[in-house]
Amino acid sequence: MLTFRAAAIVLTLTGILGAGCATSPPAGPTPPGLTRPARPNILFIMADDHAWQAIGAYGSDRNVTPGIDRIAREGMRFDRAFVTNAICAPSRAVILSGLYSHLNGVLDNGDTFDPDSTTFAGLLTGAGYSTAMIGKWHLKDNPRGFDHYEVLIDQGPYYNPTMIRDGERVAHEGYTTDIITDLAIGWLREGRDPDEPFLLMCQHKAPHRNWQPGPGHINDFDGVAIPEPATLFDDWADNASPARDQEMTVANHLSDHDLKLARQTELNDGQRAAWDAAYDAENEEFRAAGLTGDGLTRWKYQRYAKDYLRCVQSVDDGVGRLLAELDALGLAENTIVVYTSDQGWFLGEHGWYDKRWAYEESMRTPLLVRWPGRVAPGSVSTDLVMNLDFAPTFLSAAGEPAPGQMQGESLTPILEGRTPEDWRQSVYYHYYEHPGAHNVVRHEAVRTATHKLISFYETGEWELYDLVADQDEVTNLYGQPGTEAITGRLRAELEYLRAKYAVTD
Repeated sequence: MLTFRAAAIVLTLTGILGAGCATSPPAGPTPPGLTRPARPNILFIMADDHAWQAIGAYGSDRNVTPGIDRIAREGMRFDRAFVTNAICAPSRAVILSGLYSHLNGVLDNGDTFDPDSTTFAGLLTGAGYSTAMIGKWHLKDNPRGFDHYEVLIDQGPYYNPTMIRDGERVAHEGYTTDIITDLAIGWLREGRDPDEPFLLMCQHKAPHRNWQPGPGHINDFDGVAIPEPATLFDDWADNASPARDQEMTVANHLSDHDLKLARQTELNDGQRAAWDAAYDAENEEFRAAGLTGDGLTRWKYQRYAKDYLRCVQSVDDGVGRLLAELDALGLAENTIVVYTSDQGWFLGEHGWYDKRWAYEESMRTPLLVRWPGRVAPGSVSTDLVMNLDFAPTFLSAAGEPAPGQMQGESLTPILEGRTPEDWRQSVYYHYYEHPGAHNVVRHEAVRTATHKLISFYETGEWELYDLVADQDEVTNLYGQPGTEAITGRLRAELEYLRAKYAVTD
Protein backbone atom coordinates (compact mmCIF):
# COMPACT_ATOMS: atom_id res chain seq x y z
CA MET A 1 0.00 0.00 0.00
CA LEU A 2 1.30 3.43 -0.92
CA THR A 3 2.08 5.93 1.77
CA PHE A 4 0.44 9.19 0.77
CA ARG A 5 1.62 12.64 1.75
CA ALA A 6 -0.39 14.56 4.27
CA ALA A 7 -2.91 16.78 2.55
CA ALA A 8 -3.04 19.38 5.29
CA ILE A 9 0.32 20.93 4.39
CA VAL A 10 -0.03 24.66 4.06
CA LEU A 11 1.75 25.79 0.88
CA THR A 12 2.53 29.33 -0.10
CA LEU A 13 2.75 30.23 -3.77
CA THR A 14 6.52 30.40 -3.40
CA GLY A 15 6.53 26.88 -2.03
CA ILE A 16 4.34 25.63 -4.87
CA LEU A 17 6.62 27.04 -7.52
CA GLY A 18 9.65 25.78 -5.68
CA ALA A 19 8.15 22.28 -5.60
CA GLY A 20 7.76 22.49 -9.36
CA CYS A 21 11.35 23.59 -10.00
CA ALA A 22 12.73 20.95 -12.32
CA THR A 23 16.42 21.23 -11.62
CA SER A 24 18.32 18.01 -12.24
CA PRO A 25 19.74 16.13 -9.24
CA PRO A 26 23.47 15.46 -9.05
CA ALA A 27 24.59 13.23 -11.86
CA GLY A 28 25.88 10.46 -9.62
CA PRO A 29 28.23 7.70 -10.72
CA THR A 30 28.26 6.61 -14.33
CA PRO A 31 26.86 3.05 -14.67
CA PRO A 32 29.45 0.53 -15.86
CA GLY A 33 29.99 0.62 -19.60
CA LEU A 34 28.13 3.91 -20.10
CA THR A 35 29.66 7.25 -21.08
CA ARG A 36 28.55 10.85 -20.79
CA PRO A 37 28.71 12.77 -24.07
CA ALA A 38 28.12 16.51 -23.70
CA ARG A 39 25.34 18.64 -25.20
CA PRO A 40 23.28 15.90 -26.84
CA ASN A 41 21.09 16.42 -29.88
CA ILE A 42 17.37 15.91 -29.28
CA LEU A 43 14.99 14.30 -31.76
CA PHE A 44 11.43 14.50 -30.42
CA ILE A 45 8.93 12.48 -32.48
CA MET A 46 5.26 12.79 -31.53
CA ALA A 47 2.25 11.20 -33.17
CA ASP A 48 -1.31 12.43 -32.69
CA ASP A 49 -3.67 10.07 -30.84
CA HIS A 50 -1.36 7.07 -31.02
CA ALA A 51 -2.60 4.44 -28.58
CA TRP A 52 0.06 2.54 -26.68
CA GLN A 53 -2.07 -0.54 -27.44
CA ALA A 54 -1.04 -0.13 -31.10
CA ILE A 55 2.72 -0.42 -30.61
CA GLY A 56 4.59 -3.69 -30.76
CA ALA A 57 6.87 -2.78 -27.87
CA TYR A 58 3.79 -2.45 -25.66
CA GLY A 59 2.55 -5.91 -26.62
CA SER A 60 0.12 -5.00 -29.38
CA ASP A 61 -1.92 -7.91 -30.69
CA ARG A 62 -3.16 -5.78 -33.60
CA ASN A 63 -0.08 -4.53 -35.45
CA VAL A 64 3.72 -4.56 -35.61
CA THR A 65 5.85 -1.41 -35.43
CA PRO A 66 9.51 -2.23 -36.11
CA GLY A 67 10.63 1.40 -36.42
CA ILE A 68 9.18 2.50 -33.10
CA ASP A 69 10.14 -0.78 -31.44
CA ARG A 70 13.79 -0.12 -32.28
CA ILE A 71 13.74 2.82 -29.86
CA ALA A 72 12.44 0.54 -27.10
CA ARG A 73 14.96 -2.17 -27.92
CA GLU A 74 17.85 0.29 -27.81
CA GLY A 75 16.47 2.47 -25.01
CA MET A 76 13.82 2.65 -22.29
CA ARG A 77 10.11 1.91 -22.40
CA PHE A 78 7.96 3.80 -19.90
CA ASP A 79 4.93 1.77 -18.80
CA ARG A 80 3.36 4.48 -16.63
CA ALA A 81 3.60 7.66 -18.69
CA PHE A 82 0.60 10.00 -18.48
CA VAL A 83 -0.67 13.30 -19.82
CA THR A 84 -2.13 16.03 -17.66
CA ASN A 85 -5.06 16.76 -20.02
CA ALA A 86 -5.86 14.28 -22.80
CA ILE A 87 -6.63 16.56 -25.71
CA CYS A 88 -4.42 17.85 -28.53
CA ALA A 89 -3.66 21.55 -28.01
CA PRO A 90 -3.49 21.44 -24.19
CA SER A 91 -1.08 18.52 -24.29
CA ARG A 92 1.22 20.35 -26.70
CA ALA A 93 1.20 23.46 -24.53
CA VAL A 94 2.08 21.39 -21.46
CA ILE A 95 4.99 19.76 -23.28
CA LEU A 96 6.45 23.07 -24.43
CA SER A 97 5.92 25.03 -21.21
CA GLY A 98 6.30 22.45 -18.46
CA LEU A 99 3.15 23.91 -16.89
CA TYR A 100 -0.33 22.51 -16.28
CA SER A 101 -3.15 23.79 -18.48
CA HIS A 102 -4.54 26.21 -15.91
CA LEU A 103 -1.17 28.00 -15.82
CA ASN A 104 -0.11 27.85 -19.49
CA GLY A 105 -3.51 29.19 -20.59
CA VAL A 106 -4.54 26.34 -22.92
CA LEU A 107 -7.39 24.54 -21.21
CA ASP A 108 -8.97 23.21 -24.38
CA ASN A 109 -8.63 23.23 -28.16
CA GLY A 110 -10.27 26.64 -28.40
CA ASP A 111 -7.50 28.44 -26.51
CA THR A 112 -4.43 30.08 -28.05
CA PHE A 113 -0.98 29.38 -26.63
CA ASP A 114 0.68 32.68 -25.73
CA PRO A 115 3.47 33.01 -28.32
CA ASP A 116 5.61 34.86 -25.75
CA SER A 117 5.48 31.95 -23.30
CA THR A 118 8.72 30.52 -21.99
CA THR A 119 9.30 27.16 -23.66
CA PHE A 120 12.11 24.66 -23.52
CA ALA A 121 12.54 25.09 -27.29
CA GLY A 122 13.07 28.82 -26.97
CA LEU A 123 15.50 28.32 -24.10
CA LEU A 124 17.51 25.78 -26.10
CA THR A 125 17.60 28.13 -29.09
CA GLY A 126 18.95 30.83 -26.80
CA ALA A 127 21.53 28.37 -25.48
CA GLY A 128 22.96 27.80 -28.95
CA TYR A 129 20.97 24.81 -30.15
CA SER A 130 19.92 24.68 -33.80
CA THR A 131 16.15 24.17 -33.56
CA ALA A 132 13.27 23.21 -35.84
CA MET A 133 9.58 22.39 -35.51
CA ILE A 134 8.11 20.33 -38.37
CA GLY A 135 4.59 18.90 -38.67
CA LYS A 136 1.49 19.40 -36.55
CA TRP A 137 1.63 22.48 -34.32
CA HIS A 138 -2.06 23.06 -33.50
CA LEU A 139 -1.53 26.00 -31.16
CA LYS A 140 -3.13 28.65 -33.42
CA ASP A 141 -0.39 31.30 -33.52
CA ASN A 142 2.74 30.45 -35.52
CA PRO A 143 5.62 28.87 -33.61
CA ARG A 144 8.18 31.09 -31.94
CA GLY A 145 11.50 30.24 -30.37
CA PHE A 146 12.65 28.02 -33.26
CA ASP A 147 15.27 28.76 -35.91
CA HIS A 148 12.98 27.12 -38.47
CA TYR A 149 9.46 25.78 -38.66
CA GLU A 150 7.17 24.23 -41.24
CA VAL A 151 3.82 23.35 -39.76
CA LEU A 152 0.36 22.23 -40.79
CA ILE A 153 -2.51 24.68 -40.71
CA ASP A 154 -4.68 23.61 -37.77
CA GLN A 155 -5.08 19.80 -38.05
CA GLY A 156 -4.03 19.67 -41.67
CA PRO A 157 -5.30 17.08 -44.18
CA TYR A 158 -3.95 13.58 -44.71
CA TYR A 159 -3.18 14.35 -48.34
CA ASN A 160 -1.75 17.36 -50.20
CA PRO A 161 -1.20 19.72 -47.25
CA THR A 162 -0.51 23.42 -47.37
CA MET A 163 2.00 24.24 -44.64
CA ILE A 164 3.40 27.40 -43.08
CA ARG A 165 7.16 27.62 -43.58
CA ASP A 166 8.70 30.41 -41.51
CA GLY A 167 5.58 32.54 -42.05
CA GLU A 168 4.96 31.70 -45.72
CA ARG A 169 2.42 29.25 -47.16
CA VAL A 170 3.88 26.32 -49.09
CA ALA A 171 1.76 23.77 -50.96
CA HIS A 172 2.79 20.11 -50.94
CA GLU A 173 1.47 17.15 -52.89
CA GLY A 174 1.50 13.67 -51.44
CA TYR A 175 0.78 11.89 -48.17
CA THR A 176 1.20 14.16 -45.17
CA THR A 177 2.95 11.64 -42.91
CA ASP A 178 5.59 10.98 -45.58
CA ILE A 179 5.96 14.72 -46.29
CA ILE A 180 6.60 15.50 -42.62
CA THR A 181 9.26 12.78 -42.48
CA ASP A 182 10.85 14.05 -45.70
CA LEU A 183 11.00 17.60 -44.35
CA ALA A 184 12.54 16.42 -41.08
CA ILE A 185 15.20 14.42 -42.91
CA GLY A 186 15.89 17.36 -45.22
CA TRP A 187 16.47 19.64 -42.24
CA LEU A 188 18.83 17.12 -40.65
CA ARG A 189 20.81 16.97 -43.86
CA GLU A 190 20.89 20.61 -44.89
CA GLY A 191 18.89 22.90 -42.59
CA ARG A 192 20.63 22.71 -39.22
CA ASP A 193 23.87 24.31 -38.14
CA PRO A 194 26.28 21.36 -38.19
CA ASP A 195 28.52 23.04 -35.63
CA GLU A 196 25.82 23.17 -32.95
CA PRO A 197 23.68 20.52 -31.22
CA PHE A 198 20.13 20.36 -32.53
CA LEU A 199 16.55 20.07 -31.33
CA LEU A 200 14.19 18.68 -33.96
CA MET A 201 10.50 18.33 -33.10
CA CYS A 202 8.87 16.08 -35.72
CA GLN A 203 5.15 15.98 -34.99
CA HIS A 204 2.76 13.89 -37.08
CA LYS A 205 -0.91 14.48 -37.78
CA ALA A 206 -1.48 10.72 -37.95
CA PRO A 207 -3.25 8.72 -36.68
CA HIS A 208 -5.82 11.44 -35.95
CA ARG A 209 -9.42 11.11 -37.11
CA ASN A 210 -10.55 10.41 -39.89
CA TRP A 211 -7.71 7.94 -40.44
CA GLN A 212 -6.89 8.10 -44.14
CA PRO A 213 -4.22 5.51 -44.93
CA GLY A 214 -1.24 6.29 -47.09
CA PRO A 215 -0.79 4.71 -50.52
CA GLY A 216 1.84 2.31 -49.23
CA HIS A 217 -0.42 0.84 -46.56
CA ILE A 218 -3.95 1.20 -47.91
CA ASN A 219 -4.32 -2.57 -48.29
CA ASP A 220 -2.66 -3.56 -45.01
CA PHE A 221 -4.82 -5.87 -42.88
CA ASP A 222 -7.02 -6.89 -45.81
CA GLY A 223 -8.49 -10.27 -44.95
CA VAL A 224 -7.29 -10.00 -41.35
CA ALA A 225 -9.63 -9.88 -38.34
CA ILE A 226 -8.34 -7.28 -35.88
CA PRO A 227 -8.76 -8.59 -32.29
CA GLU A 228 -11.67 -6.97 -30.46
CA PRO A 229 -11.04 -5.45 -27.02
CA ALA A 230 -12.83 -7.20 -24.18
CA THR A 231 -14.91 -4.09 -23.49
CA LEU A 232 -16.05 -3.38 -27.07
CA PHE A 233 -19.70 -3.80 -26.02
CA ASP A 234 -19.41 -2.03 -22.65
CA ASP A 235 -22.57 0.07 -22.24
CA TRP A 236 -21.89 1.38 -18.70
CA ALA A 237 -25.38 0.19 -17.72
CA ASP A 238 -24.23 -0.93 -14.27
CA ASN A 239 -22.09 2.12 -13.57
CA ALA A 240 -23.64 5.45 -12.55
CA SER A 241 -21.12 7.44 -14.57
CA PRO A 242 -21.20 10.49 -16.85
CA ALA A 243 -19.52 8.16 -19.34
CA ARG A 244 -22.99 6.85 -20.19
CA ASP A 245 -23.78 10.13 -21.96
CA GLN A 246 -20.61 10.48 -24.07
CA GLU A 247 -20.80 10.68 -27.86
CA MET A 248 -17.82 8.66 -29.06
CA THR A 249 -19.09 5.12 -29.57
CA VAL A 250 -18.01 2.93 -32.43
CA ALA A 251 -21.60 1.72 -32.67
CA ASN A 252 -23.35 5.08 -33.00
CA HIS A 253 -21.01 8.00 -33.55
CA LEU A 254 -18.60 7.17 -36.37
CA SER A 255 -19.60 9.06 -39.52
CA ASP A 256 -19.72 7.80 -43.10
CA HIS A 257 -16.64 9.97 -43.70
CA ASP A 258 -14.83 8.17 -40.86
CA LEU A 259 -15.88 4.78 -42.22
CA LYS A 260 -14.94 5.63 -45.84
CA LEU A 261 -18.53 5.14 -46.97
CA ALA A 262 -18.57 8.76 -48.16
CA ARG A 263 -16.36 10.26 -50.84
CA GLN A 264 -13.02 11.57 -49.54
CA THR A 265 -12.82 15.03 -51.07
CA GLU A 266 -9.19 15.70 -50.07
CA LEU A 267 -7.71 13.44 -52.76
CA ASN A 268 -6.52 14.34 -56.24
CA ASP A 269 -7.51 12.22 -59.23
CA GLY A 270 -4.52 9.91 -59.08
CA GLN A 271 -4.90 9.30 -55.37
CA ARG A 272 -8.63 8.72 -55.76
CA ALA A 273 -8.09 5.87 -58.23
CA ALA A 274 -6.05 3.92 -55.68
CA TRP A 275 -8.54 4.81 -52.96
CA ASP A 276 -11.57 3.60 -54.92
CA ALA A 277 -9.80 0.37 -55.83
CA ALA A 278 -9.15 -0.29 -52.14
CA TYR A 279 -12.60 0.50 -50.78
CA ASP A 280 -15.37 0.34 -53.39
CA ALA A 281 -15.88 -3.42 -53.63
CA GLU A 282 -15.81 -3.89 -49.86
CA ASN A 283 -18.25 -1.03 -49.38
CA GLU A 284 -20.69 -2.60 -51.83
CA GLU A 285 -20.48 -5.91 -49.99
CA PHE A 286 -21.19 -4.13 -46.72
CA ARG A 287 -24.25 -2.34 -48.09
CA ALA A 288 -25.61 -5.57 -49.54
CA ALA A 289 -25.17 -7.41 -46.25
CA GLY A 290 -27.62 -5.13 -44.39
CA LEU A 291 -25.91 -5.61 -41.03
CA THR A 292 -27.60 -4.52 -37.79
CA GLY A 293 -26.95 -4.68 -34.05
CA ASP A 294 -23.71 -6.25 -32.83
CA GLY A 295 -22.84 -7.39 -36.33
CA LEU A 296 -22.91 -3.79 -37.56
CA THR A 297 -20.80 -2.64 -34.60
CA ARG A 298 -18.24 -5.34 -35.33
CA TRP A 299 -18.01 -4.28 -38.98
CA LYS A 300 -17.57 -0.64 -37.98
CA TYR A 301 -14.86 -1.60 -35.51
CA GLN A 302 -12.94 -3.56 -38.13
CA ARG A 303 -13.13 -0.75 -40.69
CA TYR A 304 -12.17 1.91 -38.14
CA ALA A 305 -9.39 -0.12 -36.49
CA LYS A 306 -7.81 -1.15 -39.79
CA ASP A 307 -7.72 2.41 -41.12
CA TYR A 308 -6.32 3.66 -37.82
CA LEU A 309 -3.60 0.98 -37.84
CA ARG A 310 -2.80 1.66 -41.50
CA CYS A 311 -2.08 5.27 -40.55
CA VAL A 312 0.13 4.08 -37.68
CA GLN A 313 2.18 2.00 -40.11
CA SER A 314 3.14 5.10 -42.10
CA VAL A 315 4.23 6.83 -38.89
CA ASP A 316 6.30 3.77 -38.03
CA ASP A 317 7.92 3.89 -41.46
CA GLY A 318 8.87 7.51 -40.81
CA VAL A 319 10.40 6.68 -37.43
CA GLY A 320 12.48 3.96 -39.04
CA ARG A 321 13.67 6.36 -41.74
CA LEU A 322 14.65 9.02 -39.19
CA LEU A 323 16.64 6.51 -37.14
CA ALA A 324 18.39 5.32 -40.29
CA GLU A 325 19.21 8.94 -41.18
CA LEU A 326 20.80 9.51 -37.78
CA ASP A 327 22.93 6.44 -38.42
CA ALA A 328 23.91 7.59 -41.90
CA LEU A 329 24.87 11.07 -40.67
CA GLY A 330 26.89 9.71 -37.76
CA LEU A 331 24.59 11.43 -35.24
CA ALA A 332 22.97 8.48 -33.47
CA GLU A 333 25.47 8.11 -30.63
CA ASN A 334 24.94 11.64 -29.32
CA THR A 335 21.20 12.04 -29.99
CA ILE A 336 18.35 11.57 -27.55
CA VAL A 337 15.42 10.08 -29.47
CA VAL A 338 11.97 10.33 -27.93
CA TYR A 339 8.80 8.76 -29.30
CA THR A 340 5.47 9.64 -27.73
CA SER A 341 1.91 10.74 -28.46
CA ASP A 342 0.01 13.83 -27.37
CA GLN A 343 -2.26 11.47 -25.42
CA GLY A 344 -3.62 7.95 -25.50
CA TRP A 345 -6.60 6.70 -27.48
CA PHE A 346 -9.58 4.36 -27.26
CA LEU A 347 -9.10 1.74 -29.95
CA GLY A 348 -12.51 0.20 -29.28
CA GLU A 349 -12.07 -0.14 -25.51
CA HIS A 350 -15.34 0.62 -23.71
CA GLY A 351 -16.86 0.65 -27.20
CA TRP A 352 -15.21 4.00 -27.96
CA TYR A 353 -12.87 5.98 -30.16
CA ASP A 354 -11.28 9.34 -29.19
CA LYS A 355 -9.67 10.28 -25.84
CA ARG A 356 -10.40 13.00 -23.16
CA TRP A 357 -11.33 10.76 -20.23
CA ALA A 358 -9.17 9.95 -17.21
CA TYR A 359 -9.40 6.26 -18.06
CA GLU A 360 -6.18 4.42 -18.86
CA GLU A 361 -6.48 4.22 -22.64
CA SER A 362 -6.83 8.00 -22.78
CA MET A 363 -4.56 9.51 -20.14
CA ARG A 364 -1.75 6.98 -20.54
CA THR A 365 0.58 7.68 -23.44
CA PRO A 366 3.40 5.74 -25.09
CA LEU A 367 6.86 6.97 -24.18
CA LEU A 368 10.08 5.45 -25.52
CA VAL A 369 13.50 7.07 -25.09
CA ARG A 370 16.87 6.14 -26.59
CA TRP A 371 19.97 7.90 -25.29
CA PRO A 372 23.17 5.99 -26.09
CA GLY A 373 25.61 6.00 -23.22
CA ARG A 374 22.98 7.08 -20.71
CA VAL A 375 20.06 4.65 -21.11
CA ALA A 376 20.58 0.91 -20.86
CA PRO A 377 19.18 -0.85 -23.96
CA GLY A 378 15.95 -2.75 -23.40
CA SER A 379 15.26 -1.14 -20.03
CA VAL A 380 11.73 -0.59 -18.66
CA SER A 381 10.47 1.98 -16.17
CA THR A 382 7.31 1.69 -14.11
CA ASP A 383 7.79 5.08 -12.45
CA LEU A 384 4.93 7.56 -12.72
CA VAL A 385 5.99 10.14 -15.31
CA MET A 386 4.11 12.82 -17.24
CA ASN A 387 4.34 14.95 -20.36
CA LEU A 388 4.86 17.74 -17.83
CA ASP A 389 8.37 16.33 -17.39
CA PHE A 390 9.58 16.72 -20.99
CA ALA A 391 10.60 20.38 -20.77
CA PRO A 392 12.78 20.07 -17.66
CA THR A 393 14.22 16.79 -18.97
CA PHE A 394 15.42 18.31 -22.24
CA LEU A 395 16.85 21.34 -20.48
CA SER A 396 18.63 19.14 -17.96
CA ALA A 397 20.06 16.95 -20.72
CA ALA A 398 21.41 20.08 -22.42
CA GLY A 399 22.97 21.33 -19.20
CA GLU A 400 20.56 24.24 -18.95
CA PRO A 401 18.64 25.22 -15.78
CA ALA A 402 14.88 24.86 -15.87
CA PRO A 403 12.92 27.97 -14.89
CA GLY A 404 11.53 27.77 -11.39
CA GLN A 405 7.92 27.95 -12.55
CA MET A 406 8.15 24.68 -14.49
CA GLN A 407 6.14 22.06 -12.64
CA GLY A 408 7.63 18.85 -14.03
CA GLU A 409 10.68 16.91 -12.96
CA SER A 410 13.69 15.90 -15.03
CA LEU A 411 13.56 12.27 -16.13
CA THR A 412 17.35 12.13 -16.45
CA PRO A 413 17.94 10.09 -13.28
CA ILE A 414 15.22 7.60 -14.21
CA LEU A 415 16.70 7.25 -17.68
CA GLU A 416 20.01 6.44 -16.02
CA GLY A 417 18.36 3.76 -13.89
CA ARG A 418 18.42 5.60 -10.55
CA THR A 419 14.93 6.71 -9.57
CA PRO A 420 15.11 9.39 -6.83
CA GLU A 421 13.80 8.26 -3.46
CA ASP A 422 11.35 11.17 -3.40
CA TRP A 423 9.95 10.53 -6.91
CA ARG A 424 6.22 11.21 -7.24
CA GLN A 425 3.80 8.54 -6.04
CA SER A 426 0.76 9.94 -7.85
CA VAL A 427 -0.20 11.98 -10.91
CA TYR A 428 -2.86 14.67 -11.27
CA TYR A 429 -5.16 14.87 -14.29
CA HIS A 430 -7.68 17.57 -15.28
CA TYR A 431 -9.95 17.77 -18.35
CA TYR A 432 -11.81 21.01 -19.11
CA GLU A 433 -13.46 20.99 -22.56
CA HIS A 434 -17.17 20.94 -21.72
CA PRO A 435 -19.48 21.79 -23.32
CA GLY A 436 -17.55 20.43 -26.24
CA ALA A 437 -17.00 17.62 -28.69
CA HIS A 438 -18.14 14.15 -27.59
CA ASN A 439 -19.93 15.46 -24.48
CA VAL A 440 -17.19 14.63 -21.98
CA VAL A 441 -17.88 16.47 -18.72
CA ARG A 442 -15.13 18.25 -16.84
CA HIS A 443 -13.31 16.09 -14.34
CA GLU A 444 -10.11 15.70 -12.38
CA ALA A 445 -8.37 12.58 -11.16
CA VAL A 446 -5.53 11.23 -9.08
CA ARG A 447 -3.75 8.09 -10.23
CA THR A 448 -1.28 6.05 -8.18
CA ALA A 449 0.50 2.82 -9.00
CA THR A 450 -2.52 0.82 -7.83
CA HIS A 451 -5.67 2.99 -7.77
CA LYS A 452 -7.47 5.83 -9.48
CA LEU A 453 -10.03 8.29 -8.11
CA ILE A 454 -12.02 10.47 -10.53
CA SER A 455 -14.09 13.49 -9.52
CA PHE A 456 -16.77 14.56 -12.01
CA TYR A 457 -17.19 17.83 -10.19
CA GLU A 458 -19.81 19.23 -12.58
CA THR A 459 -22.20 16.41 -11.70
CA GLY A 460 -20.98 15.58 -8.19
CA GLU A 461 -20.18 11.97 -9.13
CA TRP A 462 -17.09 9.98 -8.21
CA GLU A 463 -15.38 6.84 -9.49
CA LEU A 464 -12.80 4.63 -7.80
CA TYR A 465 -10.88 1.86 -9.57
CA ASP A 466 -8.51 -0.82 -8.36
CA LEU A 467 -6.03 -0.86 -11.25
CA VAL A 468 -4.46 -4.15 -10.14
CA ALA A 469 -7.65 -6.21 -9.90
CA ASP A 470 -9.59 -4.29 -12.58
CA GLN A 471 -7.26 -3.20 -15.35
CA ASP A 472 -10.16 -2.53 -17.73
CA GLU A 473 -11.77 -0.09 -15.24
CA VAL A 474 -15.26 -1.60 -15.43
CA THR A 475 -16.11 -1.81 -11.71
CA ASN A 476 -16.61 1.48 -9.89
CA LEU A 477 -15.78 0.84 -6.23
CA TYR A 478 -16.64 4.31 -4.96
CA GLY A 479 -18.93 4.07 -1.93
CA GLN A 480 -18.58 0.30 -1.66
CA PRO A 481 -18.05 -1.22 1.83
CA GLY A 482 -14.39 -1.70 2.62
CA THR A 483 -13.15 1.12 0.39
CA GLU A 484 -13.41 3.92 2.94
CA ALA A 485 -9.72 3.95 3.83
CA ILE A 486 -8.35 4.02 0.28
CA THR A 487 -10.98 6.55 -0.76
CA GLY A 488 -9.98 8.84 2.10
CA ARG A 489 -6.29 8.60 1.23
CA LEU A 490 -6.94 9.28 -2.45
CA ARG A 491 -9.17 12.27 -1.71
CA ALA A 492 -6.45 13.66 0.56
CA GLU A 493 -3.87 13.11 -2.18
CA LEU A 494 -6.11 14.86 -4.69
CA GLU A 495 -6.28 17.92 -2.46
CA TYR A 496 -2.53 17.80 -1.93
CA LEU A 497 -1.90 17.77 -5.69
CA ARG A 498 -4.34 20.62 -6.27
CA ALA A 499 -2.31 22.68 -3.80
CA LYS A 500 1.05 21.55 -5.17
CA TYR A 501 0.14 22.54 -8.73
CA ALA A 502 -1.71 25.73 -7.74
CA VAL A 503 -5.07 24.57 -9.11
CA THR A 504 -7.87 27.03 -8.41
CA ASP A 505 -11.63 26.73 -8.83
